[in-house]
Amino acid sequence: MSVIIPDDILTAAKMSEAELKLEIAIALYQQKRISGGKARHLAGINILDFQRELSKRGICVNYDVEDFQQDLKTLKELGEL
Repeated sequence: MSVIIPDDILTAAKMSEAELKLEIAIALYQQKRISGGKARHLAGINILDFQRELSKRGICVNYDVEDFQQDLKTLKELGEL
């Protein structure tokens, strides 16, 4: 599924596409709707950058066995494992 965000929305929000993706990824992660691995993939950033973003916002890293398993699955899907 693809979601199209009109450019005027990004302009009004004073955000780039990458910034919006990061905001969505962090919101979904914070709500425990997606794992850290999926959130990083959506945001297009690595684990350290994602953790820095969480830290800047005072958001605790939630990492449990389910997250670990999801990260392994994501790495396999990306061909990085």
